[in-house]
Amino acid sequence: MSNRKATRGAQGAGTIRQRPDGRWEARYTVGRDPGTGKQIQKSVYGKTQADVRKKLQQMAVDIESGTYTEPAKMTLAAWLDIWLKDYNKEVKPRTLALYAGQVNHRIKPGLGAVRLAALRPHEVQAFLNQQGEDTPGKRALSPKSVINIHGILHKALEQAVECGYIKVNPANKSKLPRWEKPDIKPLDGEQITAFLQAIKGHTHETLYMVDLFTGMRQGEILGLTWDSINFPSGTIHIRRQLQLIKGT
Repeated sequence: MSNRKATRGAQGAGTIRQRPDGRWEARYTVGRDPGTGKQIQKSVYGKTQADVRKKLQQMAVDIESGTYTEPAKMTLAAWLDIWLKDYNKEVKPRTLALYAGQVNHRIKPGLGAVRLAALRPHEVQAFLNQQGEDTPGKRALSPKSVINIHGILHKALEQAVECGYIKVNPANKSKLPRWEKPDIKPLDGEQITAFLQAIKGHTHETLYMVDLFTGMRQGEILGLTWDSINFPSGTIHIRRQLQLIKGT
């Protein structure tokens, strides 16, 4: 039998109960009405008690730190700022910089003013379509770039679903442009010979040779240190990358 008795949240942050429909609900206080003095309470929902407890704890942290924004009034731009700051701690710095660039230069200008809870699938689709079209002052993005932007937006909105701010991800049903991965055309024997001749004596000759014969990425090559190379066995261990992020 389900236990529907309400339980007090940590440090009085709110209450958790199971609803008649089987879902769990956590109620929390966001402040007091300036006119009546009564507490203003909101709710978050989840499939399990653990889900809503986690959401309730995050709400308590946001309220305490002053970063809480009422979901019904929060714009997509405001949520994207929160998502970039608080939900990408494990993302590599270079990846986070790419996320921020697309958010600030593409997604916010196109959809940022829309309320998060009011964003609809057709608005997301129209935005994506526009990214692939030439407009005054902006060239059309490649299909791959449009797909990447959708991926970032979808990820941010999926987190909003998990936090209880929206019920469904409006980017779930987007129609994306067709993109075919281009064929890799490696250098043939004659081209390799010509390339080796061209770099002979160059300051970065060794670096170019490592790239040519391993296919390592630029960041991986620049991140190599002497302890990454085993000369007796003729092997290289890729352990880190060197990336330029905001001039550093």
